[in-house]
Amino acid sequence: MMLWVIGLLFVVVVAPIWIVAHYATNWRTARMLSREHERTLAEIWDLTQRLEGRMETLERILDADAPGWRARTDDAARGPR
Repeated sequence: MMLWVIGLLFVVVVAPIWIVAHYATNWRTARMLSREHERTLAEIWDLTQRLEGRMETLERILDADAPGWRARTDDAARGPR
């Protein structure tokens, strides 16, 4: 009888508190970025900045060497009429 009361007390009181605490910890941990994810995000940001600089350089070169290239690429992108 005493074992049954202890089991019931565990199921009704301890188990729900344990489950809520477990998932609350998991949710809190999942909301934060890990150091690896932060590092990867920083690398991606740096890469995009470098690529943006390269695009700007290429556009300046094309503006100097082939004036009107933007209009030609816009026409080509629209396709035949």
